[in-house]
Amino acid sequence: MRDNAKSRNAPGRRLVAVDWQDCAWQPSIEVRNLAATPRRPGIKSLAVPPLDFHSPRKNFILPKTMKKNPSVSRRRRAGFTLVELLTVIAIIGILAALLLPVLSAVKKSAQRTKAKLEANDIATAIQTYDSDYGRFPTSQNPGTGDFTYGGMFQSPSGSQSVGTVVSGSIISNAEVIAILMDLTNYPGGGPTVNTNYQKNPQQHVFLRAKTSGDNSSPGVGNDLVYRDPWGNPYVISMDLNYNDFCVDAFYGKDVISSTGLFGLIRDTSVAAPNNWAYRGKVMVWSAGPDGMIDPNNAAGAANKDNVLNWQ
Repeated sequence: MRDNAKSRNAPGRRLVAVDWQDCAWQPSIEVRNLAATPRRPGIKSLAVPPLDFHSPRKNFILPKTMKKNPSVSRRRRAGFTLVELLTVIAIIGILAALLLPVLSAVKKSAQRTKAKLEANDIATAIQTYDSDYGRFPTSQNPGTGDFTYGGMFQSPSGSQSVGTVVSGSIISNAEVIAILMDLTNYPGGGPTVNTNYQKNPQQHVFLRAKTSGDNSSPGVGNDLVYRDPWGNPYVISMDLNYNDFCVDAFYGKDVISSTGLFGLIRDTSVAAPNNWAYRGKVMVWSAGPDGMIDPNNAAGAANKDNVLNWQ
């Protein structure tokens, strides 16, 4: 590009001064008064309005994009259709139907484990008492034969009593529990067989069990009967003739234990056929989750879920 004094000083030309600052190009355009500038003959002058390029971006407007209402779109995304709700409800129902049997089985298993532990605790407490005092925690006379503390249970043919009959009735495990827990009075008043600590002079607590506060819930009730996790009394048998064989009033029956399902053997010191016994001093068992027993069918469902401390 040529640049010389002649072309710069030519009459009728507008001079543009370019100023570079801060590496930004900001042209400054100056319009001179043409009246003061020599004109060529025959050339008319045009009135040129002043130009200002100092603020090139002042009037520049960027196009704006259309924005959606965020609250409306958010509300639309947060909602559910009726089909979606019905689908979720159906899935929850299916999962619940699948989980309920599993949860029920887990609960039943936990209760059986608890019953087995409680039965073992009772047996251990009785043996410890026998070791300390040289006798069993009972008011019954020793040497008269093995004794079973029981109660009433349901069976396929109706109510069935289990236990040793004394004066026409079955004795519950309450007196055994009173001695083992060193209780001299019932919670509601009245003396136990351990009144004045006559059955436990050392006042030693051999068994610690949870109390229930009533006469039907699991635990030791106000009647001092120890009930299993399903609310049925534990059956306790003791070897009162001290021959190291324990015959239970229910499992000693030939119709029950001759099948060999319960691991018992015959006690030859007792007349057959109902002389099946556990080789030991104590037997404790529960009627299980269904609370039922079957005195006529050893392999029946009523006996299969019983919880036995010797197995």
